[in-house]
Amino acid sequence: MKSQAYRMTMLFDFYGDVLTDRQKEFYDLYYNEDLSLGEIAENYGITRQGVRDVIVRAEGVLTELEDKTKLIKRFHTMRAQLEQLYKDAARMAELTARMDSVELETLALRVRDAADILLKE
Repeated sequence: MKSQAYRMTMLFDFYGDVLTDRQKEFYDLYYNEDLSLGEIAENYGITRQGVRDVIVRAEGVLTELEDKTKLIKRFHTMRAQLEQLYKDAARMAELTARMDSVELETLALRVRDAADILLKE
């Protein structure tokens, strides 16, 4: 994946619901709101180490889920395949338009449009 922060955000987006409320809150503040461990600790009246422990446990839970399910990996693979499918269908539509095959062109455009819809979800 791209960077550690991006990876952690993706993990949270895919699996964040399995975390405790406190883990979700601290994780979100640290990775999405860009607060430091010290700032979070000060806001919640606990030690910096206490905040770090909660975040490290949350990272472990999320990483373990991805290691087992590979949902994020499959998501990225599927997205790349859909992008290629969209490009190929668009090219097919161009080529079939020259062949004067309305049916093939319609099918190619239907595939392209379906891929486009899935890419936007």
